[in-house]
Amino acid sequence: MFTLVIAMLVCVVVAVVVVGVVAIPARREGREMLTPHGEEVVAHVRHRTSHAADRARERTEGALTTARARADEVRSRSGSDASRNREQHADSRH
Repeated sequence: MFTLVIAMLVCVVVAVVVVGVVAIPARREGREMLTPHGEEVVAHVRHRTSHAADRARERTEGALTTARARADEVRSRSGSDASRNREQHADSRH
């Protein structure tokens, strides 16, 4: 098993080196990495991702506001309970 893991790591390192040797000089020369179709796919994915993120933000915004309001209520109740407990504790000492 150990040999298999080492072999996989060696393959990953070799792949990274090959990509580095090929892609970095090509990018510096101004050549594009993707075909026109690949560029379209990337643009489409970026658009869908931003759209999905916006929808998720809109849908969770109300829940987040409600959660914050409830947390504030609990804190204010806890604060009044704590002060009440301190008063009771002080009264019981006397």
